[in-house]
Order: sequence, then structure tokens, then C-alpha cells
Amino acid sequence: QVQLVESGGGLVQAGGSLRLTCAASGLSFRFYHMGWFRQRVGKEREEREFVAGISTSGSSTYYQDSVKGRFTISRDDAKNTVYLQMNSLESEDTAVYYCAADWSGHSWLSSEMDYWGQGTLVTVSP
Repeated sequence: QVQLVESGGGLVQAGGSLRLTCAASGLSFRFYHMGWFRQRVGKEREEREFVAGISTSGSSTYYQDSVKGRFTISRDDAKNTVYLQMNSLESEDTAVYYCAADWSGHSWLSSEMDYWGQGTLVTVSP
């Protein structure tokens, strides 16, 4: 059974930092492209937006324009873990953040992801 378990969310003031962690089990982690998505309050699951992605082996990373230069995605295949370091947080970053795993690597559309975690809430106060 595949499990993706996110942690590290919480309440932080604008300008602060958080580090999200996603621990994976039940899959051959190193063969999966890993992504972080977020869903703002009041939005439907289909409106989850891509935040950051990392290819297998970590050779390539991808970011939504609004987080470039502030967020950094990384992975540790020995620990089956993917991270999202979030700096200079803004109130607009408030959302539930989800970890996702994708086998194909064809796109970062949420509909293309194979597995999802349960999410972790990030709240940025003004």
C-alpha cells in the first residue's frame, strides 16, 4: 500500500519560513517524479495548483512562477523523502499543501499524479 505522509505545516508570519516533508512508503520511490501542490481554502480538488516538482534522481526541478526564488524542492532517495523549503512566505501561500508521486513524468497536471498524501496546512499571517 502506497503512503505519502506530509508534515511540517503550521502557522507562520509573513516573511517567515517553513520546511515541509513528505515521507513515502510502499513504492519504488527513486523511480517516481515527486511534486508539491496546494489547494486554497474554498477551492475544489480539481483546482489544486502545482507548486514545485523534482525529477527522478533530482536532476531537474520545476517551480510555479510565484514561488521561484522563494521555495526549493529537494529529495533524499535513501530516506524516501521529498522536501519543500519555503522562505519569504506570503499570505497568498496559505493553503493545504499536498505531496504527489508521478511515474510517467509527462506533466505536472494534478490529474496526472498517481498518488497523493493527505495534505498539511500552511497558514501565513499578515
